[in-house]
Amino acid sequence: MMKDPKRKCFFARSLVTDTKGETIFNEVVTYFQENNVPLKNIIACATDGAPSMTGRYKCFIAHLKKAVPEVFCIHCVIHRQHVVAKKMSARLHDVLTVVIQVVNHIKSNSLRDRLFHELCKQNGEEFERLVLHTEVKWLSKANCLQRFIALWDSIVSFLANTQLGEQLLANKCDVFFLSDIFEKLNSLNKQFQGKDSDLISSKSAIDAFLRKLQLYKNNIRRRAFEQFPCLASVISDLQDEDLALYGEYMENMHEDMQTRFSDLLMMVIPTWVSIPFEVNVADIDISLQEPLIELQSDEIMRAKFKDGKYNVWKTTDVATKYSLLWDKAQLYVIAFPTSYLVESGFSRVSQLLSKARNRLDIVKRGDLRLSLTSMEPDIKKLAEQHQPQGSH
Repeated sequence: MMKDPKRKCFFARSLVTDTKGETIFNEVVTYFQENNVPLKNIIACATDGAPSMTGRYKCFIAHLKKAVPEVFCIHCVIHRQHVVAKKMSARLHDVLTVVIQVVNHIKSNSLRDRLFHELCKQNGEEFERLVLHTEVKWLSKANCLQRFIALWDSIVSFLANTQLGEQLLANKCDVFFLSDIFEKLNSLNKQFQGKDSDLISSKSAIDAFLRKLQLYKNNIRRRAFEQFPCLASVISDLQDEDLALYGEYMENMHEDMQTRFSDLLMMVIPTWVSIPFEVNVADIDISLQEPLIELQSDEIMRAKFKDGKYNVWKTTDVATKYSLLWDKAQLYVIAFPTSYLVESGFSRVSQLLSKARNRLDIVKRGDLRLSLTSMEPDIKKLAEQHQPQGSH
């Protein structure tokens, strides 16, 4: 019997020699053969932007398509958005560099960090620490800049009569604009994350953000800052050339995103997949009309769809009762548009491992969950031995 679709990590293996696309592909083939899983069961593949994965002739994807010609391949949308976010004018890039230098200047020195902490307490700030920026795919720039803006007055006071302080004051408007725009990029990034992300939701998020960018550009050029709260707080300092720069930045971002996400934007998602109960049956392929009528007449399925808590295409009932529809719809609701699940899985494993054990090979440790479960009796026994007398 078919079960509900599950998302889990199949395997993790170390590459003994090189990291070429063919080597990676051979490791995948070996695993599938060892577990008697046909390669044709692969319907989609999401990869990062490494040349060994996405090259044209000798990469992993090229070898996979030779073995499974009908497979759908996509470059992780989070990786692509990360590249878009990094592309900015020289002036804005220099300003962002100054912000990162200020954060590092304060946090890299224990004495300065403590002094800044005390200054924030004296000023009654909501926060008392800055947030470090890290160059990862989760756009920590937004978190770093938001905290930076929240502590702006204390930072300027702390850096008074220093070169960094003067640079900050000279570029105040740019810093506040970057805080706003990266918050919007961060919001988009979060829409790509999560175990339920699929091609439909990713395409919708990208399309909506592109339309918003056009709106932001037009509004900011006519000095309507309702969508830019940080920038609105420094409206008196804004010059026309500043607004022109911000508008140009968003226009370039819009063009860059259209190019990088052209495959998703051009993808035609059948209406009967996104709104199966509202579409006119006469407008779809004749081979799917009968099963779609049966689905639309299924009151239980219709109730689940209206409730909004269920995706009807990800339930056992649809996959078994309406297999013809499922075969056509499964790509749009199962395919991974990102490498989020893999990266989050490795992040969790790295948190479980202590620094002293980082040299050990993760892939040879077996199931960490089962290992921890088997240790529970010993942990309880140890806790009882150290329990203070008279405690319950």
